[in-house]
Amino acid sequence: MTRALVLYAHPCPESFNAAVHSAVVEALTARGWDVDDCDLNTEGFIPVLTELERRGYHDEPDNIGPVKEYVERLRAAEALVMVFPVWNFGYPAILKGFLDRVFLPGVSFKLQDGGVRPGLTNIKRLAACTTYGGTRMRAMLNGDPPRKCVTRAVWYACGMPKKRYIALYDMNNNQEPQLKAHLERVTREMEAL
Repeated sequence: MTRALVLYAHPCPESFNAAVHSAVVEALTARGWDVDDCDLNTEGFIPVLTELERRGYHDEPDNIGPVKEYVERLRAAEALVMVFPVWNFGYPAILKGFLDRVFLPGVSFKLQDGGVRPGLTNIKRLAACTTYGGTRMRAMLNGDPPRKCVTRAVWYACGMPKKRYIALYDMNNNQEPQLKAHLERVTREMEAL
């Protein structure tokens, strides 16, 4: 059975992101994936990279000590699905902290011969399911950092797997038909993952 790590980063259980998260988990489970559902807020993940962690950042393999459980979960996955809202044209702090603390040297990348090489080549499929308060145009005008990070940096760290970026823009103005259509799209995309 193939394993998918679902990284979920929204603190409110009644949010639309919670509905997206449920759609992701349900669709993957229905398709036979072994889903490791990592709700960062519920699990109490601490996103702050401490001084001690930063000083030992390059000290492999000891650098994984504080986040060993999360590193093991990431290394056990064949798919990574990130579910998060875009706030202020960036990741929620808890998800950014996960990337800062868990995507470490020797984990998500390897320093070899003066270059950076992918470290998470066990990840064969990558997806992000996200929502934006603003329009696609506003996101583009601001450089759309979350999209670029997922489709470039995370994608490369995972050895350039098959990827999907499933975004719903203009949440501040969407109504029930748009929300329903997006959940249906998320389900279809996860069924095809």
